[in-house]
Amino acid sequence: MTVAFIFLAVILAIAGWWLSRQRLFSKPWLEVGHAHDPRPHDRPSLPPAKIGLGVFLAVVAALFSLFMSAYFMRMASTDWWSTPMPRILWLNTAILGLGSLLLHAARVTAERHQDDTSRTALIAALAAGLAFLAGQVYAWRELTDAGYLLADNPANSFFYMISGMHGLHILGGLFALTRVIVKTRTGPMGEKAVLSITLCATYWHFMLAVWLVLFALFSGWANDFVELCRQLVT
Repeated sequence: MTVAFIFLAVILAIAGWWLSRQRLFSKPWLEVGHAHDPRPHDRPSLPPAKIGLGVFLAVVAALFSLFMSAYFMRMASTDWWSTPMPRILWLNTAILGLGSLLLHAARVTAERHQDDTSRTALIAALAAGLAFLAGQVYAWRELTDAGYLLADNPANSFFYMISGMHGLHILGGLFALTRVIVKTRTGPMGEKAVLSITLCATYWHFMLAVWLVLFALFSGWANDFVELCRQLVT
């Protein structure tokens, strides 16, 4: 639970900082003077879509932090034995990283008004996301064929649950990316299109970071971490 508490404390600190920047803690009834916008004219306001995405990602991060805390606590039980990590997960990680790079390229080229290049990068990122999901399904099938079923071992249950939850979030990101591709398939890309691509890229970068942490857990890093904690306690 310590990991979850630390993570939630960081989220609350960031939220407090953002609220202070938005002057939501100010007391306008005590201020004297003419009503005006206190923000500098050269600093644009943050789009509501970015604020909404930030709140959503904070919730998702809290969810996965709770999963990881439960993972650490459960693996201390005597009935726990590690689930072997399919080799295809290495390839899936590379594919997910490639999708993140492609979306970054799509955002940069859209800002530079290189619309055709941006559209190509978006479609390639969509293909990378689909390939990642297909690779995850293949990894599940490889484990089940080897006899590592969902209910046989708590480690198996956690692997299927956490990787499945991550896959659902990737699927949601692909749905949003498909909508962006459809809306930007013709005509010049304006500020609204660039914002949509930026949101997709931010979401993809975040899900890549989450997967890298999960990959470290599944590859055995969690075992070493727990053993180190036990040695420090004793």
